[in-house]
Amino acid sequence: MSEVTVRKVSEGMKGFLFTLPALAWLATFFATPLLAMIVISLRDSATGQIGLGNFTRIFMEKSYESALLNSVVLTATVTVASLLLAYPLAYSIVTVLSRRMQRVALTFAVLPFWTSYVVRSYAWLLVLAPTGFLNRLLLALGLIHTPLRLAYTPTATEIGFVHFFIMLDTLTIYASLVQINPRLALAARDLGASSLRTFLTVTLPLSVPGIAVGAFLTIVLCLGDYVTPQILGGMRAIVLPQTVMMQIQKHLDLPMASAMSLVLTLIMALAYLGLRRFLDAGERSR
Repeated sequence: MSEVTVRKVSEGMKGFLFTLPALAWLATFFATPLLAMIVISLRDSATGQIGLGNFTRIFMEKSYESALLNSVVLTATVTVASLLLAYPLAYSIVTVLSRRMQRVALTFAVLPFWTSYVVRSYAWLLVLAPTGFLNRLLLALGLIHTPLRLAYTPTATEIGFVHFFIMLDTLTIYASLVQINPRLALAARDLGASSLRTFLTVTLPLSVPGIAVGAFLTIVLCLGDYVTPQILGGMRAIVLPQTVMMQIQKHLDLPMASAMSLVLTLIMALAYLGLRRFLDAGERSR
C-alpha cells in the first residue's frame, strides 16, 4: 500500500472518529427509539400477533380515519392562513421600517415565544368563551344577540395555532426577504417592470425559501401538537395526537399509539420531501 493511500485512509479514519459522537447520539436518541416504535406498532395488543393490523385499522375504522383527516385539514388550514397573514407583515417590516425599528418589530414578534403555549391556549379560551371578551364586545356593539359558540370548536383551535405561527412564519420570511439585494428590484423597475410585476418576478421567488421553512415548521409543530387542540378544540373534532394520548391513557394500547405516531411521522416526512427543493434552494442561496 502506497504512502498516499495510507495517508488517505488515515484522514478518512480521523473524519469518521470526529463524526462518531454525532452518529452515536443519533443512533441512541433517534434511530433506536424509532426502531423500537416500529417493532411495537407491528404487534397486535389483543392477540400478540405480528402484522400490519394496527395500520389497517387507522385507515379503515371511521373514528381513527376521522381523527387523521381532522389533523391533515387543521394543519393545512393553519399553514396556509399563517403564511398569508405573515408574509405582508414580514414584507412591511423589511420595506417600510428602518433598521432600528425592524429590531423593535421583531422583538414584538418574538414575544409570544416567551410565554408557555399552555398559557396562550387558556388565554384564547378566555377570549373565545361564551362570556369571554369577544362575545361581550360583539354583544355590546349590537352585532349579535346571543353569544357565539367559538370555544371548544375547530375554529378556536385554528385561531390559537394561527396566532402563534404568524409570528414564527414572520421571522422565517423576514430572514429571507432581508437577504434579497435591493438592487435587483431597482434593476427590474429600471427595465420597465411595475411594482406588482417586480414583486411577483423578483421579490416573491427569492423569498420562497423563507416561506418553505415557515411552512415546514408549521406543519411539524401543528401536526404533532396535542395541548392546543385539547384545550381549545375540546372533544368536538379530535385530531390524531389526541387519539394517541387516549390509546395510551385510557386503553393502554401502546402498539396502536405507536402506529398512529408513525403515521404522523410519515406525513411529516412527506411534507419535507415536498418542500425539500425549496429548502435546498435556500441553503444554496446562502
